[in-house]
Amino acid sequence: MKVIILSKGKMLINIIKAAMDSNCEIAGILRYERAFVNPLQLFFNDFLKNTPELTIIKKYKIPEIKAKSANSQEFRNFILKSNADLIIVGTWSEKICKQTFSMPKIGTINIHPSLLPRYRGPNPYMQVIKRGEKKSGVTIHLMDENLDTGPILLQKEIDILPNDTGKELRERTYFATRILLKEFFAKIQKEVIIPIKQNESRASYFGNIAEVEKMLDFRNKTAEELYATIRALHPWLPCYITIGNKFLSINPYKCSIINTQEKGCAGEIIAKDENKKSLTITCKCGRALEMEDLKLWGFFIRPFTKQFIKNIKIGTITN
Repeated sequence: MKVIILSKGKMLINIIKAAMDSNCEIAGILRYERAFVNPLQLFFNDFLKNTPELTIIKKYKIPEIKAKSANSQEFRNFILKSNADLIIVGTWSEKICKQTFSMPKIGTINIHPSLLPRYRGPNPYMQVIKRGEKKSGVTIHLMDENLDTGPILLQKEIDILPNDTGKELRERTYFATRILLKEFFAKIQKEVIIPIKQNESRASYFGNIAEVEKMLDFRNKTAEELYATIRALHPWLPCYITIGNKFLSINPYKCSIINTQEKGCAGEIIAKDENKKSLTITCKCGRALEMEDLKLWGFFIRPFTKQFIKNIKIGTITN
């Protein structure tokens, strides 16, 4: 089977490995950066930093497609010239039009990191953790003219562990993608895979989060909600505590929910430790978040974090 891959980073690496493990011929790769990074910047990036995915592309002499869009005539000409059976898309923010996705012999499949039809949208890793889900997954589906709505071919469940951040969930999803794609290649070459139409009554869509969600609201959110948000946004966005006109960024791996005997109102600082650079703050539910390894936001004032925490008075209310 001859395939074309559109992807980036570790998702691209795992798609390449799945295709090679399945003895597929990779006709070409369109890296995400080709479509979304300035060509001059990309040239210097590739020259100065040999990324793992670029290393694999060079090692196995996989053709790179030099097109600025999956909807460009250059890309469509490559599909025709290569006589590809299948296009595989994973981690791609451009909406691909029908003229492109209908060109390969079999069609175009998309890899979406959720159990569709739930959690359609750009970052399911973040959204499932933020909303307290216990399970996520990866879906291989046929591409259609809408986003994440095409018929489902295969799915695989992934457990969300209690302390997972978006980073850990994403890593496990990459590995699950490789396993599921190998299963897909094995099935499609031996039997017919019947596409299953997505159940729209179970569908949900979540876009990108609002900037305000980075600022933790201890007065109106429970400890569980805040802890979920801190874990969900990592590694894409840091969360902040606001004290006066200063911001403290939170280490998602140094944060825990505690039951406390201290009588504090929501948003009140009830404990601190300048040596650990930690604050404990009461939440709406009466429980508290203990956060260590805090850092003042701002390059020049960050070294003064310990002194800043030392000067905070117990009983101070966060903004």
